[in-house]
Amino acid sequence: MLKPVVGLGLLLTLTACDSDIFTTFPPEDPDPSPPTMAQDKCYTISTNLGAIAIAVDMTNTPVTGKNFARYVDDGFYNGTIFHRVIYNFMSQAGGYTKDLVAKPTRAPIINEAKVGFRNLRGTLAMARFDNSPNSADSQFFINALDNPQLDASASSAGYAVFGQVIAGMDVVDQINIVRTTTVGAFTDVPVTHIVISNISPRSCR
Repeated sequence: MLKPVVGLGLLLTLTACDSDIFTTFPPEDPDPSPPTMAQDKCYTISTNLGAIAIAVDMTNTPVTGKNFARYVDDGFYNGTIFHRVIYNFMSQAGGYTKDLVAKPTRAPIINEAKVGFRNLRGTLAMARFDNSPNSADSQFFINALDNPQLDASASSAGYAVFGQVIAGMDVVDQINIVRTTTVGAFTDVPVTHIVISNISPRSCR
């Protein structure tokens, strides 16, 4: 859980003409605002439950954006599945076939979560190992709700948000309510396969 960090304000003591003493604390600095998410490249994620349109920020998260674009260009995601779905949390995809066989990936990338994008409902973020911030490769997830516990902070490396859903959130919601089960070492696996037939470029307009 993220806990707010409360700064120690400088105590100011003011003495009035009648010798009354007043103490005040300066207001705390608000959390820095994240940059505005750019819509540099847009794609359609085509699934057997419908299409999801997404926009990817190549400006503020260039490493993550280019990594995703390269996997798309290579056709890597074709035939992969949403292999981990947790209701009211997120839906994860981009690494396994229908037989839960991992596809070979390129080298992992650096974590760009410190850019400041927040894991809000409908955003896309990179999946990674919990104890290894720079371990993301091809897998991503779509936030079903706002998940501030996944954001970067002073005590957490966070999960890098690099894009957002611009159409088809109803499909995202439909994916997130499917029945799931355990298959071997895999938990939260949809009972019925949710297959990504392809991810293709589209206009951002």
